Amino acid sequence: MTDPMHTDVFSPEKRSSIMRAVKSANTKPEIALRKALFALGLRYRLNVKDLPGKPDLVFPKHRAVVFMHGCFWHGHDCARGGRVPKANRDYWRAKISRNKERDAQNTAALSSQGWRVFTVWECELKSLVSTAHRLARRLRTGQKR
Repeated sequence: MTDPMHTDVFSPEKRSSIMRAVKSANTKPEIALRKALFALGLRYRLNVKDLPGKPDLVFPKHRAVVFMHGCFWHGHDCARGGRVPKANRDYWRAKISRNKERDAQNTAALSSQGWRVFTVWECELKSLVSTAHRLARRLRTGQKR
């Protein structure tokens, strides 16, 4: 007998295939922000493996890193980030909580190494141009977070 709260419209194999397709790098929002920052004259490195958390964008000249976070996956306090799936709620709450803890540890480690850490949320890219300008201004002025 199946629990109606834990049923899925896809088979386990299909659900696994869908989840594998979720990208963690070079997502459309990330590429859009990179292009906007590049157009503003900022140069960066991508996914530097030697830094905690492997930041999405690294600005060595400005001693700053940027993480692009999906609101759902990283538990942002916006409408999308606050939504928890109805099925398997305990699993998703625990997973997002672990992601948030890992994000905090990476931020602390980077800060202790002298890096300025910025997070750009997926929902902020609804106004891509203003987000890119705001981030560029913070990078250039040495502003923290």
